Amino acid sequence: MSEDDLSPTARPDIEIGVRETFGLDVDGMVPAFSQPSEHVPALDPSYRFDPATTMAILAGFSGNLRVLLQGRHGTGKSSHIEQVAARLNWPCVRLNLDSHVSRIDLIGKDAIVLRDGKQVTEYREGLLPWCYQRPVALVLDEYDAGRPDVMFVIQRVLESEGKLTILDQNRVIPPNPWFRLFATANTVGLGDVTGLYHGTQQLNQAQLDRWNIIARLDYLDEQAEVEVVLSKVPFMDEGEQRGLLLQMVRMANLTRTGFAAGDVSVVMSPRTVISWAQNYRVFGDLDFAFQTSFLNRCDETERPIYGEYYQRCFGREPGSAAPQAWRRV
Repeated sequence: MSEDDLSPTARPDIEIGVRETFGLDVDGMVPAFSQPSEHVPALDPSYRFDPATTMAILAGFSGNLRVLLQGRHGTGKSSHIEQVAARLNWPCVRLNLDSHVSRIDLIGKDAIVLRDGKQVTEYREGLLPWCYQRPVALVLDEYDAGRPDVMFVIQRVLESEGKLTILDQNRVIPPNPWFRLFATANTVGLGDVTGLYHGTQQLNQAQLDRWNIIARLDYLDEQAEVEVVLSKVPFMDEGEQRGLLLQMVRMANLTRTGFAAGDVSVVMSPRTVISWAQNYRVFGDLDFAFQTSFLNRCDETERPIYGEYYQRCFGREPGSAAPQAWRRV
């Protein structure tokens, strides 16, 4: 698919099997594009799909349903949507709803441009109407951190047949039949009581009610997480390194259990385990890699607890000395 195929008339031209493409024990076909464009995410052949989450995302693509993924950091919410889109060759655009994204950024604004040597005022379309008129999957990252004025703009497009009104242009834009909308959030829209996700806020319950599917993505089981980390740091699949990686994942699981029990306030995500393994490769020292990837951002009063977890997994406290040699990557 070329860039021109992102015109309003573009549409999926093939169907692919869920079982063959995603490895799920499900019979079914999903619309897809036969050729990718530059807006299609890069394919990760080693990506591991969570069955329930994948089915929710596929329902969004196939049935034009609005899908919200909720889960803790590092569980792979955004990448899950992107990797489904990559296998469908579906153009996908991610927008991080941080506090600096305004209604004008989303909808568009007038801008002064040079045309034939003269300054003229021209309307510049925002990302939302651009995507809304094309066969694009728009992913709203950090959905629970959006500003209230931005959230009310989004509310109208949550309805599959809802039209987007651009007041500044006196325009009413109908949705492209192949436009799809997804969002990711760390909280369930009730605010953050843990203190982990500063900047998030309570969501309008009437707006939450407009999402057709709300799926929860948790951390992977132990062996699955090992395989995910190995796909990013394959050097640890050699000899005793794989057993060491299993201990690292168990260390991460202890922090998650401790967080659930209220003992600690910072958890290790799979992303942190990957950073730990990468730092271990660079420094050649597991303890120092642990400090630089995780321990140094933990509260001083909680570090003895993390040290106890480390003792359970590795039979020693994490050392504090710098490595004696630099390992060539």
